[in-house]
Amino acid sequence: MTPSTLLNTNLTFPIAWHNSKLDGFTGRVSTTNLKGFQAYWAFGHTRARFFFPEDGGLIPQGTPLNGSVFRIDHDQAFQSTVSLRYQRPKNAEWISVIYRYDSGLVVSGVPDAGAALDLTPNEQVTIGLACNGVFATVAQPLTTCMNANGTVGNVTSTLIRLPQGGYGNFPSQENDDHNPARVKPRNLIDVGVGTDNLFHKEGRIRYTASLEVQNLTNVAGLYNFLSTFSGTHFLAPRTFQAKVGVVF
Repeated sequence: MTPSTLLNTNLTFPIAWHNSKLDGFTGRVSTTNLKGFQAYWAFGHTRARFFFPEDGGLIPQGTPLNGSVFRIDHDQAFQSTVSLRYQRPKNAEWISVIYRYDSGLVVSGVPDAGAALDLTPNEQVTIGLACNGVFATVAQPLTTCMNANGTVGNVTSTLIRLPQGGYGNFPSQENDDHNPARVKPRNLIDVGVGTDNLFHKEGRIRYTASLEVQNLTNVAGLYNFLSTFSGTHFLAPRTFQAKVGVVF
């Protein structure tokens, strides 16, 4: 069961497909406390494939009910999180580093370069759309991408990996199953320092404090783009977060 949007509105309703195959794996490897050092690695893979025909829900008139297998925007080849933390034995101070890798979710709203050329000027600028290295602007959006010799140009995005073609007389290289558009891979680093006993006093009440920097290298990226149900979500920019707590 997946959702669908009614025309150009915010109304969504459930639809059903003939069948689906959802599989993958997750794993975690952790250390014990090794003289104050602890680490874990969590990883996973998700494959989410749906099969035509659509056999439930509000089916628009004239829409083909048969097609092939397609992947939804939960599909991701690999994701990984590595967490490293050190706290001096018998001391309250600690430091942590978290590294996150995502290979990129499927983008269903913009299946290929041709669909990207049909986006609004603001949407093109948002995803860093370019033709042969020349970026779209709000005043001059891209409507086609051709080389001087009449061959198809290279449409790229700084945030999405786009299958080429799909406009003019150029067939799309997109394949809903084996070559869908995807969010580009990303690497994120978070760091933090803190203490579990700010004033180093024994007793029933103690104070904690920490300073964390999320997305240390200020990576620009997407979670998804023009998703049917969840819309568009960007990564948060570099963020500083300070915390003070009381434990009693």
